[in-house]
Amino acid sequence: MKKRSKAREVAIQMLYLKDLNPDAGPASIHAEIAKQLSNRELEQFAWILYSGVMEHRAELDEKIVQIAQNWSLARMAPTDRNVLRLGAFELIYTDTHYRIVIDEAVELARLFGNKLSGQFVNGILDKLVPAQNREASPGQADSAE
Repeated sequence: MKKRSKAREVAIQMLYLKDLNPDAGPASIHAEIAKQLSNRELEQFAWILYSGVMEHRAELDEKIVQIAQNWSLARMAPTDRNVLRLGAFELIYTDTHYRIVIDEAVELARLFGNKLSGQFVNGILDKLVPAQNREASPGQADSAE
């Protein structure tokens, strides 16, 4: 498994945990990330993803709901909802190329969701790609993917 893919997988697991267990505190989440990732750089990457989604969760949820016509967040499977949050965060707040973000999100959706999760996530995230990013070249393509 690619290094950053594993960090994304752990971030999704922590988002899912927090989604279903709102009382889980940042310290316990951070400790669990450290326990699952032996590499300090990957641990930091997973924490940035997790904490970034949590910081911008209301905004991300709003954007997702606007695009996911006829789908409320409550109607979405928790895994799909959190993969969308993570993907939306990376698309909007990081310089990871949108193709990498969408590919990684689709893989996570397939891993944790049902047989239609990948298509669902792909369709929504594709609509969230900022127009200026579609024009840009893969600049800092996640070489450690």
